[in-house]
Amino acid sequence: MRLDLTIDHLGAQGDGVANTPQGPTFVPFTLPGERVQADLLDDKKHADLVEVLEPSPDRTEPVCPHFGACGGCSLQHFGTQAYLDWKRDLVVQALNARGLDVEVEPVRAVPIASRRRAAFSLVSRGKDVTLGYRRARSHDLIDIGVCPVLSPEIVASLPALKALLAPLLGGKREARVTVTLAEAGLDVVVEGVRPNERTWAKLAGAAGALGIARITGGDEAIMLAPPTLHLGRAELRIPPGAFLQASGAAEAEMVGLVRDGVGKAKRIADLFSGLGTFSFVLAETAAVDAYEADTLALAALEEAARHTAKLKPMTTVTRDLFREPLGWQELAPYDAVVFDPPRAGAAAQAEQLAKSKVKRLVAVSCNPGTLARDLRILVDGGFRISRVVPVDQFLYSSHVEVVAHLKR
Repeated sequence: MRLDLTIDHLGAQGDGVANTPQGPTFVPFTLPGERVQADLLDDKKHADLVEVLEPSPDRTEPVCPHFGACGGCSLQHFGTQAYLDWKRDLVVQALNARGLDVEVEPVRAVPIASRRRAAFSLVSRGKDVTLGYRRARSHDLIDIGVCPVLSPEIVASLPALKALLAPLLGGKREARVTVTLAEAGLDVVVEGVRPNERTWAKLAGAAGALGIARITGGDEAIMLAPPTLHLGRAELRIPPGAFLQASGAAEAEMVGLVRDGVGKAKRIADLFSGLGTFSFVLAETAAVDAYEADTLALAALEEAARHTAKLKPMTTVTRDLFREPLGWQELAPYDAVVFDPPRAGAAAQAEQLAKSKVKRLVAVSCNPGTLARDLRILVDGGFRISRVVPVDQFLYSSHVEVVAHLKR
């Protein structure tokens, strides 16, 4: 059914929302105030955009030819300032929903072409092989030749990377390919395949010409140069598939905010430390204990710490903070704590922090909803939120990173 709709606002996922007698209808790639034609889908809640009849003054030309088909970006049609204001409002709304009326600073923007990590699908359909992203709301794949969000080094490698990796599929129809731009070249992880010895040997002979530092598939790895990155003064070897911040520019913003938030603390707990994104910079002026469940990440952090001069003492502790949060008594030695959990947040850990006597906290999150929940726990425990700063790490998506400072 074709409808003539007026978009009232944007939903949390970035779709335009039209209020109708039957309830809200979600229309992607639309903006508030626009009148559009859209085809209602079978669920009666979503519609496909057909035509923008009256565009918003905030509408702009997308920077990518795949926009609208590719499911990777949802907001390239949104003018820059209005887009950043909307992301800030996501954080404001999440905090308000938990009764937290605090000032939220303007969003820290990051440049396009700054994303250093991406996950693709490699799919074989007969003789055709595709390396790319899923279509919006579909399992179909778009072969990606350009991606303005990604670093130019990754984009330039995609055609040759597809040809190089295609033989790994063998009889499989699909594999997941994660590409990270390390300082020595590309770090490539292929999941869902078991390469045979002959195919792997051919791959090793061709990988160097593509600027690849390492390829990992199953239990096999081809190492041409150690994939490393600098965290503060430390040079760290990245374990295959390890988590790191998606954008180096966003990471730099977050590291600066975290450093400001701990002030002159002399002993700091870095909870959910990962590879040590914050640990190494904090250890330039304070003793740091890094807590993390990922043993490979902690081993890499520990090795880098041993080879880095002029750091205060650093200790690593393997601990699943979801199952075993650091108790309030264990937090007693610390005058500042940093915590950066996954999207699910850290409610159990927040409850222990609320009971502790720690004076300064810095909370980092990629999910404003769970962050607001955790902040509510901390405020109820006697903390005061002194600063909230969104960072646009996930360009043209509905996701936003947030750094919050708290004090007693």
